[in-house]
Amino acid sequence: MDFLSFFENDFKIIIPELYLFGSILLLLSYGAIFSTSQVLKFPIIQINVGWLSFFTLTITFFLLLQNPLSSMVVLNNLLIIDPFTTFMKAFVLLSSIFCILMSMNYLEFKKVNTFEYFILLLLATLGMLCLISSYDLMSLYMSIELMSLSFYILAAYKRNSEFSGEAGLKYFILGAFSSGLLLFGSSMIYGFTGLTNFEDLAKVLTGINGIASSTSYSGILIGIIFVAVALLFKIAAAPFHMWSPDVYEGAPTPVTAFFSTVPKIAIFALFLRIFFYTFYDFIFFWQQIFIFCAILSMVIGSLGALYQKRLKRFMAYSGITNVGYMLIGLASGTIDSMLGLLIYLIIYIVMTIGFFSFILGTRNQNSNLNTYISDLTNLGKVNPALAFSVTLIMFSMVGLPPLAGFFGKLYLFLAAIQSELYSVAIIGVMSSVVAAFYYIRIIKVMFFGTSNVYTSYMKMDRLNSIILSTCVFFLIFFFAYPHPFLMSSHKISLLLCL
Repeated sequence: MDFLSFFENDFKIIIPELYLFGSILLLLSYGAIFSTSQVLKFPIIQINVGWLSFFTLTITFFLLLQNPLSSMVVLNNLLIIDPFTTFMKAFVLLSSIFCILMSMNYLEFKKVNTFEYFILLLLATLGMLCLISSYDLMSLYMSIELMSLSFYILAAYKRNSEFSGEAGLKYFILGAFSSGLLLFGSSMIYGFTGLTNFEDLAKVLTGINGIASSTSYSGILIGIIFVAVALLFKIAAAPFHMWSPDVYEGAPTPVTAFFSTVPKIAIFALFLRIFFYTFYDFIFFWQQIFIFCAILSMVIGSLGALYQKRLKRFMAYSGITNVGYMLIGLASGTIDSMLGLLIYLIIYIVMTIGFFSFILGTRNQNSNLNTYISDLTNLGKVNPALAFSVTLIMFSMVGLPPLAGFFGKLYLFLAAIQSELYSVAIIGVMSSVVAAFYYIRIIKVMFFGTSNVYTSYMKMDRLNSIILSTCVFFLIFFFAYPHPFLMSSHKISLLLCL
């Protein structure tokens, strides 16, 4: 009783996570009992579990927003709840909801009779919610492992596909290696400071340049390098991107959509928490790491996407390029750069969800998903409205005004210029010019492509069409009323830095 009373307020403030965890256990029990029921003749229940997962995340989202306790450090300083974590968690939950809705028609069409898919999505989402709230190196490691273990299974979820098995195995081996780097870096930091809590580390490391011995100072720097490398691997930033194209190609398409959107929110939230709060006194050191990875990501991603013929590999290299843009905001190290990073992250997730809803919702006359870029030939003639929607997404990815993608890149490049990172801003602009070629190539194929075979397309399903239209609406009208996103991002940027 004393134990429960000691953590009474802690349990109240983590009600969303507790509710999600309890719902996962109930859904797992529901699926295990009814899918193996001989009395009910082994019913197919994956769509039921999918809709229950949708309602679970929706209720979690409202519990998060209606929590009366807004700022608190809980569970013996392992987790923190503040406006920054609330904002990022809401973003994660909304993105996960869209990914679940995009998956419905795919699973039904492919006759996938395994309800565990949605359970794994919920477990990964729970891991990301805990990761965003992590306030200690121990909770960070446990959260990122919960997230990663779900990802390994999801990548290999298409059991009868050799490509999916290869993707899962490759992701597992390289993911385990990166987790080892994270653990080694955390142990180095703990070994030379005796601390694992982010706030305690921030206090101890303040002004360490003038008072630390050379041995402890070098040990902490090594720990920071390993932690940064491990997290850069998770977001597929070059030169740690080697797993991304193969995993994206081999994993089922809804899983690829999930990989390319939701984890980036959680990892960048963690980046901001650690490097803008705990290790900010080492900015002269970690800034060089992020500048190098940003430049390399933009160059490799842009050049790699030029030669891609498959849509999912194309999106993998596009994601690497966009991660490079976001690392510019991280490397600049100012409040304005944090604002630009958050705005661009929101816009990038919307663009990616919109494009994957198009891929998942569009099938040709043979009832197959579009796999190659050439499969989109004649789409502009068969379905002009759909082709025009995809064109707007592509133009937004290029960064053409007045679409939302232009403003996202504008905030990041201005932040880089204010931090006197002129070369990085110039390379970013040049990368955008190269990116314009391969994004506009998709538009060319849709409207002006020629083929010996006339391709017709099936009607797009309702859920994906709603998601696509919502994303396109956001990208078009962001410039008209960006104030809620700008003010919210600026507010949480200030709160994180104070």
